[in-house]
Amino acid sequence: MRESEHPLKKFTRAHVTRTTTCPGCGNGIVGQAILRAIDESGLDIDDFIFVSGIGCSAWIPSPLYNTDTLHTTHGRPIAYASGVKLGLPGKNVMVVSGDGDLSAIGGNHLIHAARRNINIKVILLNNGIYGMTGGQTAPTTPPGLTTITSPYGSLEPSFDIAPMVAAAGAPYAARWTTYQPRQIVRVIKKMLQMERFGFLEAVTQCPVQYGRASKLGSAVDMLKYYKENSVKIQKAREMDKEQLKGKIVVGEFVDMDLPDFSSQWKELQDSVMEAG
Repeated sequence: MRESEHPLKKFTRAHVTRTTTCPGCGNGIVGQAILRAIDESGLDIDDFIFVSGIGCSAWIPSPLYNTDTLHTTHGRPIAYASGVKLGLPGKNVMVVSGDGDLSAIGGNHLIHAARRNINIKVILLNNGIYGMTGGQTAPTTPPGLTTITSPYGSLEPSFDIAPMVAAAGAPYAARWTTYQPRQIVRVIKKMLQMERFGFLEAVTQCPVQYGRASKLGSAVDMLKYYKENSVKIQKAREMDKEQLKGKIVVGEFVDMDLPDFSSQWKELQDSVMEAG
């Protein structure tokens, strides 16, 4: 029997033969979707710089992707990525990290990058919990969920991240789940053609921590839950708060064409140099 080679293997480092993800984790779905989007867009991965922080999802590009990667400090990947984009405006700069990294300690960087419209692409994997460090309550953990840091149920309301980023001024923000990998690929391809800030929230399963805490069960059970409870944003606008309880609203939350910060920064530099 002849072994077939994975069509995306050309984008990975040959010496990296295994990943750090747990069985059933959704990181592999999103990780492949990113590479598939690059491949289908006909782009050269050598023209990309991936930036990640601390957490399970941060290990998607680093060290697996065979290109330039920055594995940065907790909560700071967007700050690093912003500097990279301003210093190397010709590069495609993409942040890939988790909800704990980007919406908790890195929350300010996220909303201000959206506000500034820096031409970077941010893919936030939302598993609703701190998965790597034991399953603590995260900003995305639903109220009432029992975790190791909320043994009697979380009292805190959770972030609704994609709409929050849109409200912060992002010209593009979308959300899909790992049950919808084709839509994830399409969104990433669309973002790669933009000269503006692009944000994708990928709701992803963590059966080891979130699945156990929520009683949703295995990865398959969680994917079935995403299938049965995803509601497209167009339909959600016709539903009331009670009807939307427990639902995951998916689709594009904002899509505007605005001048990006990177090009405006370059124009400012040029005008200062000419004046000086």
